[in-house]
Amino acid sequence: MQLNSVGWDIGGAHVKAAVIDEAGDIIDVFQQACPLWMGLDRLHQAVNAILLQLPAADCRHAMTMTGELVDLFENRDDGVRQIIEAVKALIPGDKVLVFAGKEGMIELDAVKETHYEAIASANWLASASFAAHKLDNGLFVDIGSTTTDILLLHDQQVRAQGYTDYQRLMSEELVYTGIVRTAVMAVAQMAFDKGREIGLMAEYFATMADVYRVTGELNEVHDLADTADGAEKTVMASARRLSRMIGCDFKAEELPRWRQFALHIRSQQLQKIQRGCERQLSRHALPQGSPLIGAGVGRFLVRQVALNLGHPYLDFSDLFRVAPVRMGLSAADCAPAVAVACLAREFC
Repeated sequence: MQLNSVGWDIGGAHVKAAVIDEAGDIIDVFQQACPLWMGLDRLHQAVNAILLQLPAADCRHAMTMTGELVDLFENRDDGVRQIIEAVKALIPGDKVLVFAGKEGMIELDAVKETHYEAIASANWLASASFAAHKLDNGLFVDIGSTTTDILLLHDQQVRAQGYTDYQRLMSEELVYTGIVRTAVMAVAQMAFDKGREIGLMAEYFATMADVYRVTGELNEVHDLADTADGAEKTVMASARRLSRMIGCDFKAEELPRWRQFALHIRSQQLQKIQRGCERQLSRHALPQGSPLIGAGVGRFLVRQVALNLGHPYLDFSDLFRVAPVRMGLSAADCAPAVAVACLAREFC
């Protein structure tokens, strides 16, 4: 009997889940904040909060992860082991599959220590492989709250140069920048203010969520992180945090000044991501008309990169016949969870 499939993407800051029905259509998507570095109890709380919202029908579960990287764990292997043990305690082991990258899906109870390296931070391969199977050719770009994945797709294969985070940082298939949690000081060291170039303070005064809140592009549903100063999430509060980056006091009547400042920070992040895209596209001549496939909460930037580079844009959600939205959260926001749910369905 074919069951609904639930895909889980267990990150260091969020847990995301997606439910796929017997026909392969997306029923629902979920996201919960999960500051895993604060303790495994945060993972239990996040997973349980989603489990309470799942359909009552029996389900087959599949998981992928990046949370093993947080400094709660001694090393990546320790993180993979502890996350797997936590999931075993939350969901019956005979109903859970683990995505082990190139090794495919493995039954949770059959996972061995030799699988840990393949399991660690392999979520990018799940979503990129799904897109490759659907489209044949293109450039898959997933811009999340913290990181950006850029993968070349050719002849239904993910043509990745790297596999581990270390290797992918080297190849620029992993660009460590995102639109919510990334500190502004990690994106830019200089900016323009009142027509003059000025250095930024290397202080954790503001995040990219502040930038995109001030530019009007941030969907608040996607921002589950604390602000840099613990204050409110309003345009005025974000502008105030940005003003601190260049040692200024904020005045409400100067909000247009800080919008221009935010736009310049935005342009520098966009350039960094675009350079990564250009590097991957230079590796292989894709057929004319091959799209940039946008995923993640920052995929509005992928749309702009596609325009800049002369490629069509395709949203990851458009790969599905039915792609519902839960209070502003779409399939494209949770691409790895959706992908492993689909892989679990094929495994059964």
